[in-house]
Amino acid sequence: MSIALSQPRVARRLPLPSRQTLPLWITLGVCLLMYVAAGLRYDNFFTPQVAVNLIGDNAFLGVTALGLTFVILAGGIDLSIGSAIGCTSVFIAAMIENHGWSAPLAIGVALLGGTIIGIVQGLLIAFFELQPFLVTLGGLFLYRGIGLLVSRESISLDNPMYVWLSGVEWHVRDGVDIPLAAMIFVVLLLLCVYVARWRPAGRAVYAVGGNEQSALLMGLPVRRVKIGVYAFSGFCAALAGVTATIYMSSGAALTGAGLELDAIAAVVIGGTLLSGGVGGPLGTLLGVLIFGIIQTAISFEGTLSSWWARIVVGLLLLAFILLQTLLQPRETHS
Repeated sequence: MSIALSQPRVARRLPLPSRQTLPLWITLGVCLLMYVAAGLRYDNFFTPQVAVNLIGDNAFLGVTALGLTFVILAGGIDLSIGSAIGCTSVFIAAMIENHGWSAPLAIGVALLGGTIIGIVQGLLIAFFELQPFLVTLGGLFLYRGIGLLVSRESISLDNPMYVWLSGVEWHVRDGVDIPLAAMIFVVLLLLCVYVARWRPAGRAVYAVGGNEQSALLMGLPVRRVKIGVYAFSGFCAALAGVTATIYMSSGAALTGAGLELDAIAAVVIGGTLLSGGVGGPLGTLLGVLIFGIIQTAISFEGTLSSWWARIVVGLLLLAFILLQTLLQPRETHS
């Protein structure tokens, strides 16, 4: 007679977040907590249109932050992106309204110009080993100077194509309309996620940011990666300028002033390490949403100053930098 021996049951444990994914999970928790708390406090906060507006109202911040994400992942920084938005927007408005350019031509030249300046910054950093902080600080002044040289005043866009673009919306259902600015951000986000997770270029960015010397020993084109991320950041900043002109139907040299700091905060709060190699576009999306939730909650409150948004973001940024500091040494010595 045979006796069937039952196999001992092994308790299955849920996988715990790793040190690399822990900041992202914390960001997701903070985002959900803030959204639920605001929804419970304010009537109509949970409506679908408010959720859409969280992305649409912060689209040009999101587009800029996505480009910056790859720069920080590669171990760099880009301070020129905020002034690039203003320069792009006033350039497009001036060329269309004052010089008779067509809208597609002005947009195309602006995007090309942003990409070229990004390439130049990348070349200086990659081949001359200059500090990214100083190079892109020079880019900040360059963009701002060009923008103010084009026009010191805001220029309204009455071009028929721009009037049409500003009114483009995806009507999902009654009461829910997704503006073009939000669609641009979402499409770029999907592209960035695809490149970061499934393309060799994305893996190379992580490798360079994680350990540049190891990336060189692996035969990766480190210089090409650095030039590429700054070119992409320049393109995204210019695209954010285009998005800003669509959203506001105007262009001004001071548009985006200080936005580079907001973009850095959104990327860091989204779980991307300032030292590079850890993070990604999805975390940046959460960082942008946190910005949007804070600003929307303050507008719903009505009695609070908009400066409270800066205070809350500053506290969150300090908390996430502390978290990164606690995680980094353990990553290094493991």
